[in-house]
Amino acid sequence: MPTISTTPPGPKGRLLGFFPRRDPLSFMSKLAAKYGDIVFFYRGMEPFYLISNPDYIKDMLVTNARKFAKGRALERSRVLLGEGLLTSEGAVHLRQRRLIQPAFHRQSVAAYGRTMVEFSLRLRNRWQSGDEIDVHQEMTTLTLAIAGKTLFDADVETDASEVMEAITTAFSLFPLTMMPFSELLEKIPFSPVRKLHRARARLDKVIYRVIAERRQSGEDRGDLLSMLLAAQDEESGGARMSDEQLRDECLTLFLAGHETTANLITWIWYLLAQHPEVEARLHFEVGDVLRGQPPTFEDVEKLPYTEKIIAEVLRMYPPAWIVGRRALEDHEFGPYQIPRRSLVAASQWIVHHDARYFPEPHRFDPERWTPEARASRNKFCYFPFSAGPRQCIGEGFAWAEATLVLATLAQKWRLELVAGQDIKARAGITLRPNGRVRMMVRAR
Repeated sequence: MPTISTTPPGPKGRLLGFFPRRDPLSFMSKLAAKYGDIVFFYRGMEPFYLISNPDYIKDMLVTNARKFAKGRALERSRVLLGEGLLTSEGAVHLRQRRLIQPAFHRQSVAAYGRTMVEFSLRLRNRWQSGDEIDVHQEMTTLTLAIAGKTLFDADVETDASEVMEAITTAFSLFPLTMMPFSELLEKIPFSPVRKLHRARARLDKVIYRVIAERRQSGEDRGDLLSMLLAAQDEESGGARMSDEQLRDECLTLFLAGHETTANLITWIWYLLAQHPEVEARLHFEVGDVLRGQPPTFEDVEKLPYTEKIIAEVLRMYPPAWIVGRRALEDHEFGPYQIPRRSLVAASQWIVHHDARYFPEPHRFDPERWTPEARASRNKFCYFPFSAGPRQCIGEGFAWAEATLVLATLAQKWRLELVAGQDIKARAGITLRPNGRVRMMVRAR
């Protein structure tokens, strides 16, 4: 029986913020490379454990998930998201997940596929050969419109500019909420706090308008909002959700349903532009399968190389780059014991770039995703949608959207990177590009 230690290797004497804001990816990668599968340091005055062993990750997210609650980031996300699916815990989380799950069943996602293609065709027809675009902005506007229509049957394209600006502001200020004593800072009327509150108010305006319009019409449109409006909590005498509860769930899924997918598709275009051999194989498959017709949901399974591309981009640039938990009781990871209330995190960025599981991890190679290659690896060295009871409810939606958007646009266009850009990943709430991603539209 190994000796249990409470002090794994790591910079135990350092007092740190959540992570250095300037380059948390490099900071964590260096720690993991130097100290191994578990690293111990302090976040403020709290003990923090960074785990990168797939067996430890499975233990935290699946095997002993009940022994861990959401981490600091999700706790503080309530400032923006309220008590939605992402931030709720225990019985509330289970109840909300049961209510929402039907909106993400296969048959529901298949129906959403028509909207995904329709909106992608609109964008495809607006582009002109020789246009210079900011592909991140284009993909964000597109996925925002798709999320609004498929989840709430609402046209939010007219609000796209305001919503995008509010989201960008909120995301840029989110690190403020992670600072020690940030709960007290929120009560002080200084500029960053006011900006965060204004950004939330602007998002609320859009969401509450959609809810009010649906309540007034009384229509059941078969979408998520209709399901939530009709849902009754049998355990509390058939009570229905308040506008505030609806707002929290709608905003959570609205943001999660477009932000992460927009980032994913942006990184896909970015990598395709630098790997013409992969781009050529994508165009061949899309042309061979679709034969000039717009894709349908049934075509998603007929595009295996497209799936490999998406899987590899999710490995290299995972939109959700870290998942955190708080230990509810003492727990052991291998020979190390972590005390109750400790923060524990696993980073998709670190594990997805670990050469033990992905040789030459910074090389873009969709062939890593053949069935044989998948079977040769520990399942938990790859977890772009997390795992266990809090695994992303919209994983199937995201896969379908990325495939259909990519196939629809790639039927007609290819994108070239504008020279002279220094594009890097910026780790905030999600893994975004560090600025504009300027690309030229070229006809195939």
